[in-house]
Amino acid sequence: MNSERPINPRFDDDMMFRLVSPGPPRYQTRTDKPVRYFTVVDKQGGAVLGYVWANDEDDAAAWEPRQAAGPRGMSEGGIWHARLEDAKERGILPSQALAELLANPEGNKGRALPDSLTDAPSAAAVEALAKGE
Repeated sequence: MNSERPINPRFDDDMMFRLVSPGPPRYQTRTDKPVRYFTVVDKQGGAVLGYVWANDEDDAAAWEPRQAAGPRGMSEGGIWHARLEDAKERGILPSQALAELLANPEGNKGRALPDSLTDAPSAAAVEALAKGE
């Protein structure tokens, strides 16, 4: 009697991956050009959860969670990311998406801080702000 387990012959099968679709349209998530951004704060305590930024020239926009907000800042990003994705799917410019988000400021646990729309020299500057640098 052989105690060796039989080898599954499927382990030798070739695998082929086929891209069904390119996925949903998305804004670029990096730019070294100037961006406009606004602050998202917690609805309960008012702590900063993160920032939403955009740049039309590179067709870029993204959510940048504030490191000090921890998991709450990360989870809040889902709603803002989804709203940006929806805007891109409708074919609007990133700056127009920011305007829409500010006009309807409610997120999941956060909301856009009124009058917080401002400029930064790049997305990296917003990222540094989010890290507390």
